[in-house]
Amino acid sequence: MAKVFKKTSGNGGVTLYLGKRDYVDHVDKVDQVDGVVKLDTKDFGNRKVFVQLACAFRYGSEDLDVMGLCFRKDIWIQHFQIYPESHKPTLSAMHNTLLKKAGDDGKPFSFEIPNNLPCSVCLQPGPDDRGKACGVDFEVKTYIANKKSDPDEKIKKKDTARLIIRKIQFAPSQIGAGPKADICKSFMMSDKPVHLEASLEKDLYFHGEPIPIKIKINNESNKTVKKFKISVEQLTDIILYSADKYTKAVLCQEFEETVEANATYENTLTITPLLAENKEKRGLSLDGRLKDEDTNLASTTMLRQGLEKEVLGILVSYKIKINLMVDGGGLLGGLTSSNVTLEVPLMLMHPKPQE
Repeated sequence: MAKVFKKTSGNGGVTLYLGKRDYVDHVDKVDQVDGVVKLDTKDFGNRKVFVQLACAFRYGSEDLDVMGLCFRKDIWIQHFQIYPESHKPTLSAMHNTLLKKAGDDGKPFSFEIPNNLPCSVCLQPGPDDRGKACGVDFEVKTYIANKKSDPDEKIKKKDTARLIIRKIQFAPSQIGAGPKADICKSFMMSDKPVHLEASLEKDLYFHGEPIPIKIKINNESNKTVKKFKISVEQLTDIILYSADKYTKAVLCQEFEETVEANATYENTLTITPLLAENKEKRGLSLDGRLKDEDTNLASTTMLRQGLEKEVLGILVSYKIKINLMVDGGGLLGGLTSSNVTLEVPLMLMHPKPQE
């Protein structure tokens, strides 16, 4: 094993061990979370030790909780008691490796993540924002307490050890044919229209992969297409606590291409939307990050049939917009100028790593 992730409580009573931080959603099932808690029982008294996995939606700074407001909503949570021992999972190879690290005082645990839970997504904070980012996260926590989940019992930070993990999804192995869209637009003072068609080679692209867009323009009008603009928009739908929907452009490129009246144009133009170009954009959806590790634009949310959207917390999708700027021409000039806009859906995901 390359690395073991470890966190010890402030009083040294419990130490949490995990072999990995990324857990893959394979559609039909999710990787099992196998871990070990090492115990130092000398100060426990009559108290017990529990371990929990929680999927939560955070939509405000933790600092504001002192005002009596809760800006965290648990989507799913599960607890086990590991001391005195009552949870005995079937030992895996991961358990055996971690138990060697933890020694004789290690207690194994396992969690099965339901496959209807959202993947880890966070909203990019602004330059002056502090504390944990808003979004969906998964947290493994071990703590010393009298009861498993007593709302009246105040669990001290020094009695707690926690690690954030990520639930991630990879692109399906079968990638389908790309989407295609077209529009025909007529103009004032022109008998004939402008036809615009755009298509992609496939229906899904990987983060950082160049995206070729095939564009065809048939300008039958008496107007001139002066130039056109291609943009990629990220649509974020926050459905857990309100009906927030917002759109942010993650790429915008202008092309100085002229298509005269009664002329045609055909070309393949390549774009690559990247987080590196959008680091200052507050509220952009990103794949969940661990501490200050780098991440990328959020992957497209893959909805399973029959899945309740409300469980997902944050839905992310993308679209490509092609915008033709058409010059009015003639005596009226700008008064008769107009735009032709076409949208094509886009899916962005991570490739499935080699076994």
